[in-house]
Amino acid sequence: MSKTALIPRYRFPKFIETGEWKTVTLDDLANKIVVRNKVGFVTRILTNSAIGGVVDQSDYFDREIATKKNLDSYLVIDEGDYVYNPRISTTAPVGPISKNKIGKGVISPLYMVFRFEDPDNDFYEHYFKTNLWHKYLKSVSNTGARHDRMSISSESFMKMPLPCHIGEERQKIADCLTSIEHLINAESKMLAHLISHKVGMMQKLLPAEGEAMPEWRFPEFEGSEGWEGKTLGSSCISFSGGTPDTSNRMYYNGSIPFIRSGEIDKNTTELFITKDGFDNSAAKMVRIGDILVALYGANSGEVSLSKIEGAINQAILCLQHETNNAFVYQYLSHKKNWITTTYMQGGQGNLSGEIIKSIKLYFPKSEEQQKIADCLSFLDECIKIQSEKIETLWLHKKGLLQGLFPTRG
Repeated sequence: MSKTALIPRYRFPKFIETGEWKTVTLDDLANKIVVRNKVGFVTRILTNSAIGGVVDQSDYFDREIATKKNLDSYLVIDEGDYVYNPRISTTAPVGPISKNKIGKGVISPLYMVFRFEDPDNDFYEHYFKTNLWHKYLKSVSNTGARHDRMSISSESFMKMPLPCHIGEERQKIADCLTSIEHLINAESKMLAHLISHKVGMMQKLLPAEGEAMPEWRFPEFEGSEGWEGKTLGSSCISFSGGTPDTSNRMYYNGSIPFIRSGEIDKNTTELFITKDGFDNSAAKMVRIGDILVALYGANSGEVSLSKIEGAINQAILCLQHETNNAFVYQYLSHKKNWITTTYMQGGQGNLSGEIIKSIKLYFPKSEEQQKIADCLSFLDECIKIQSEKIETLWLHKKGLLQGLFPTRG
């Protein structure tokens, strides 16, 4: 096969011998929609977002930008039509093309709308989720366009080159990608249920604000003595560090990771200091399993259990509880919204270590603390595993998008 042949990297066995694909233009396969809402009969206003696709305008903007009294110039679109939004974004660098799956409506004339002649066009719905068509749009866009919007004539847009081959192979590719999308959606719903379940368990197993006892207790602890109120300052060893001297090269590429407040709950580190330089550094060391609370910046209020031995500065408060760090971590995670809304300081939304240490929590005996921590930590692990499963599926889908569509080798 020629190096310039238009073929997919991956092909289903049945189609290996069917030869290369050909290139056609969009106007060979589809017609531009130009019908206006002259009589104002259609009042459902739609928009096309880079992430959500075609949605109701009121859902996307939390209100309707266009008024229903001034829709006569809007384009009427049906379910199954495709919409191109020329507004660019990080997720849609030339603007998104999305298939309307929600029903009849009207859409801004700033968009371009087209309808495939063949109703079995799911292949192109998936194709427009790749970047294979971006190069052409960039080549025909007006260089004098607004920085946030592509400027392309409808004639140039409809001349967009598209791959075409026998319908059976196109449908097979579409079915494959649709199947994995359905699987991702199902797994994402499972993740949402797990997160919701954990939130519900935290609400039941930990005391509500203003209460000294939880609503639920494990059977072996029912009827046992009440929980004891203590401040974090009185029940934890606590400390912050200072910022190490980053002008000194010994702080880079060393063996001790420096944990930044923006990395709390993200499991990443970027700056390393050397053990030799640590003794003379203002930074302080934390252990695996210590509680870390971000005090400053956009991440203020985030809580994490340290997964590494590393150094912190004044932007992080470390807590080492007298009996159970995991219990306190879960408790503070449960109270995070209350803490940030009650105690945020300054325009940047900062917290102070003294405020965190003044927070009063209620503690059962150590055995009950461990039981609660084990239950909630188990749910955390389930959530982590489910999140990783979804990420793996997304990567698999990305690979399929790169391999199932034809490109010139």
